[in-house]
Amino acid sequence: MTARHRAVAELAVAVAAVVATAASWLHTRSTVAVGPVADGQPVTVSVVYHPQLLVLTLLLATVAGILAVVGTVRLRRSARPSPIKGPIDTRDTPAGD
Repeated sequence: MTARHRAVAELAVAVAAVVATAASWLHTRSTVAVGPVADGQPVTVSVVYHPQLLVLTLLLATVAGILAVVGTVRLRRSARPSPIKGPIDTRDTPAGD
């Protein structure tokens, strides 16, 4: 697998993790009816977050971010020409010219 193919695969997995993050976030929240505080007051609605799904959402968002950065860096490096490998011998060049 070349670096370019691996970068594209990492970016694809990052996009899939973003989609999974959105789906997890939509299922994390729910509303519940809260009883009145005092007699004669109306019932109110509150938002409740499910802790396990909230942790899953944050984990997926973190993985998506890491893979997006790593994939982008790898893709940019594969687009550049490769640098010269090995040390450059400067003994053969004239010093005064």
